[in-house]
Amino acid sequence: MKKALLSMTLSSVALFAHHGVASLGVAGLEGPGAPIETTSSATLPEGKMLGYMKLDYASYEKFTPARDDETDTSYYWMYGLGYGFTSYLSGYIFAPYYTKQLENGDETSGFHDINLMGVVGFKYDDGFLLTPSNESLDDLEDWHFTLFANVSLPTGNSELTDRNGVRYDAGLQLGFGEPSFMIGASATKWFGNNWTFTADTSYNTFLEHRYNDGVKVKFADETRLNTALSYKLYTHAQKKLRIDANFEANYLHLGRDKENGVPQIATGGDILYNTAGFRLFYNNISAAIGLKVPVWTQLNEEALQQGSEGKENYRIIFSFSTLF
Repeated sequence: MKKALLSMTLSSVALFAHHGVASLGVAGLEGPGAPIETTSSATLPEGKMLGYMKLDYASYEKFTPARDDETDTSYYWMYGLGYGFTSYLSGYIFAPYYTKQLENGDETSGFHDINLMGVVGFKYDDGFLLTPSNESLDDLEDWHFTLFANVSLPTGNSELTDRNGVRYDAGLQLGFGEPSFMIGASATKWFGNNWTFTADTSYNTFLEHRYNDGVKVKFADETRLNTALSYKLYTHAQKKLRIDANFEANYLHLGRDKENGVPQIATGGDILYNTAGFRLFYNNISAAIGLKVPVWTQLNEEALQQGSEGKENYRIIFSFSTLF
């Protein structure tokens, strides 16, 4: 198979979101496609490195005409570096950068907690096998899977204060204050033609953190389930060019945040997003753009949860990556 190109995206992060989960994808000029938000079952080629950048821009609904403390927009940048230790084991380091803006002009901006991730790839072919270093196009039609795990390190500032010296809400901080942990799995099936099916699921949990003012906060656990169909629209082998279309359903379940051990109102619920977009591959680079919108929500106190996941007008996602 021609040298594969790896493209990576990160799950979107709302202003009061607590996460920054990586979504991995791989595609070559031939073979399976790569979604935008859903994690493909791919690992980096042995000895290869991947550099990438992603922007997730979110615009939120407004509930009053006054300029107040309602969420306005958020910009979530992610910078990453990956390395293929073997054909079936890849490792990544991620450095997220947030800008979170309120309608009254308040803003927090800076690097969030660093993330470390490991991915193990395997396939099913008359039994489960670790992902081999070379596969034919026929081999790529087998079901492929990954298991992955992520830990965030408390490197971001979790004690930001406003102009009056009052600590910002925990959701506006640039760090969780404690490590967080995520595990997940993905499955990918290429049908030997232009279509690829991908699905993933993950679970993210957070440790309780005590702030300098004595308040203890535990962010809600998160469960995700994503599915995607990728369709190869165009390929030009001589130019090493490929364009795919992607259609995705992204489900998120959030528990309730806890403050001093007490579950908080206006937190938690269930959201279903739809994501549609395109991915371009050229030589050893890849770029993707997508539009993500909430199509169904069942939030716990929906009228009070402005600025949370599910209350976006829309999200625009852009990513760029290169393999070297």
